Amino acid sequence: MRWDIVSADIKPPHNATLAAFGERVRARRHELGWSQEVAADHIGIHFTYLGRVERGQRSLRLESVLKIAAGLDTTPGQLLDDLPM
Repeated sequence: MRWDIVSADIKPPHNATLAAFGERVRARRHELGWSQEVAADHIGIHFTYLGRVERGQRSLRLESVLKIAAGLDTTPGQLLDDLPM
């Protein structure tokens, strides 16, 4: 098998997915006009954790995704649909 051939269907690294998710979380927070502290309070997490999520530095469990979506008054689908895998 040749490993030097680049395939067009190679998945981007997981950090691209986390970064895209974080961008959506940040965009929704900005839509609401909330600081990280206010948003974190609504979600029920620490603001530094939210900051790491927004920067794509946290890999999340399903429960955390649901909690973030609910706290930002949106659906999980709005945050997850069509993310790079």
